[in-house]
Amino acid sequence: MSNRPYLAHWKEQIDHNAGAIYLTLVDALALSIRKGDLREGDRLPPQRTIAEYLGTNLTTVTRAFTEARRRGLIDATVGRGTFIRVGAGESHWRHTGPAVIDLTMNLPPVPQDPPLQKMIQADIAALLKQQDLNSLMSYRVTGGTMEERQLGAKWIAPVVGPRRVDEVLVAPGAQSALAAIVTTLTQPGDVIVTDRIAYPGIRTIAAQFGLILAGVDSDVEGMMPDQLDRVCAQHHPRLLYCIPTIHNPTTATMSLQRRRDILAVAQLHHLHVVEDDPYSLLMDDRPPALAALDHGRVFYVATLAKTLSPGLRTAYVALPGTDMTRRVTAAIRAIALTNAGLLSALTARWMQTGEADQILHAIRTELRLRQSIARRILGDGHCMNPDGPHVWLKLPDWWGSTDFVAYARRRGLALVPSTVFTISGEPPQRARVALGSAPDAASLEDSLRGVLSVLQHKRSPGFADIV
Repeated sequence: MSNRPYLAHWKEQIDHNAGAIYLTLVDALALSIRKGDLREGDRLPPQRTIAEYLGTNLTTVTRAFTEARRRGLIDATVGRGTFIRVGAGESHWRHTGPAVIDLTMNLPPVPQDPPLQKMIQADIAALLKQQDLNSLMSYRVTGGTMEERQLGAKWIAPVVGPRRVDEVLVAPGAQSALAAIVTTLTQPGDVIVTDRIAYPGIRTIAAQFGLILAGVDSDVEGMMPDQLDRVCAQHHPRLLYCIPTIHNPTTATMSLQRRRDILAVAQLHHLHVVEDDPYSLLMDDRPPALAALDHGRVFYVATLAKTLSPGLRTAYVALPGTDMTRRVTAAIRAIALTNAGLLSALTARWMQTGEADQILHAIRTELRLRQSIARRILGDGHCMNPDGPHVWLKLPDWWGSTDFVAYARRRGLALVPSTVFTISGEPPQRARVALGSAPDAASLEDSLRGVLSVLQHKRSPGFADIV
């Protein structure tokens, strides 16, 4: 192995790292690519040879290669071997050049009517006149004041139904709320079952707290009950995490019957359910939340990031009972302490004056316009929801997800590949296009025409496998 000095570095990394060997191996491979020890098109030794040199088993190396392929670092072909893929040296898909418009962030469009900037300026000025500055800039009560929790309960009532104030919390964003709930209900090594194609935030939480994710296959309505039952029987999870309405990224929305069937499987396997619901209030004809169908099992999280603005850093949490309210409050306190006072006061003012409803209505109207533009330009065959903020783009046969996104970036378009969302198995030939971050409909239309051009472009030999 003297002509492959990178293997010695891999072995050193494994010997000095207490983490999972397969992940350490993937990270070491990525470092070798960044340092130039391995270049695009280089052929790697056989997996068995690597396993013998590193003193580990073949299964570990196979698992590492699977993860490296998911990250876009390598390509493997039966009979030819494993090669460093084109674009792997560019620090992954995000860093392949500047983007004219970033279509990666799932943001609500900033409404022009009402004019959000003027509204914020006027309302903050009013708050500074009406409230004590020290109070606005001080630490808040973890979980929100009684008034803030009442406003939160009212905001989510159209989806979850009436809830007692002592079962509702105000959290500084959905991610901290999800982390607080997950750490309340699990211990390191526990299994969380979720969609096989899932929101990356749950992957971040699982990695941070030593949890294992098990993926479930979906159809046009989302997670399939029979597949959930099979995965539960196999892995004995502690928790189910899902986005039943306008799923991110697939846009699937569960029917009422599908929701009941999923809850029946959760009951059978004694699962708590975490329902992440960023998008229901964007819909007119919305199905009831899982939390409305099974009050005692479902932990419900609704962020304002997608319905008003991510800048508010506010999410409302509905919990199954006061004991869980107490426990999740303690977890939020440990993770994020409290909401920001000025933002909390601004949010409460918008709720009280009706300005929140005005902003929501404007965002819903704009998103529907943008979805119609996307359908007109991109055509059918992609996963779309007329009320949602994104498109799950279907790619032609000649495009892999990572290569498509890397090429789009070179054309000045930033998208998200399916590899980012894939929990297990092969990533689908898909990419997510966020519609809300473009400054206006005209800019979005120009960007989507660029996406269409990339879709129709048959990749050049430079994106083919290296042999």
